[in-house]
Amino acid sequence: MFGAIREQIDTIFKGDPAAKSVLEIVFCYPGFHAVLLHRVAHKLYGSGFYFLARVTSQFARAFTGIEIHPGAKIGRRLFIDHGMGVVIGETTEIGDDVLLYQNVTLGGTGKDKGKRHPTIGDHVIIGTGAKVLGNITVGNHVKIGAGSVVIRPVPDYSTVVGIPGRVVRARIDPTDNLEHGTLPDPEGQLIDDLTHRIEQLEAQVKMLAEERLAGRR
Repeated sequence: MFGAIREQIDTIFKGDPAAKSVLEIVFCYPGFHAVLLHRVAHKLYGSGFYFLARVTSQFARAFTGIEIHPGAKIGRRLFIDHGMGVVIGETTEIGDDVLLYQNVTLGGTGKDKGKRHPTIGDHVIIGTGAKVLGNITVGNHVKIGAGSVVIRPVPDYSTVVGIPGRVVRARIDPTDNLEHGTLPDPEGQLIDDLTHRIEQLEAQVKMLAEERLAGRR
């Protein structure tokens, strides 16, 4: 347990330049509290103490604003930055070294039994407000832009943005950070292309009209 706490503290120091001390992390980081309380709840859940597990997870939710079902499987060094509004469903599986920002949802898409939540690979970054829904797999070293809605599987080393989420970069450098200001905007690019095409068509129509008028003269 103490090893897990130490590892979680080290993870936050590496992931958040605002962290100044161990005491600050222990007392002021809800993501730290949520992950450790989930470890307890998941242990209870796996031992068949379902009610105690849910009570523990609901306490964590009330205390941190982060809701993690005790059945979710979480790997090592998960960092939930800020964390308010994060929801992680029962059959979610998260790999190692994953970073989640606030308002992220790892949710289901129906009321079916069995595996109905996503599987997240290692070294994944999921931006603010992103939703990953359904029994899909998000590969290793994937970056998901803020506000994206991902409903289809994502291959390794990809960047995904948009609603629904689209792969806009493949085979990215895993050392790159998720720089939202430099992410492609597929919807915006499509609108720009359509606008350019309309301008071309308007110019052609104008030219034809002028030629027709000149022919009448």
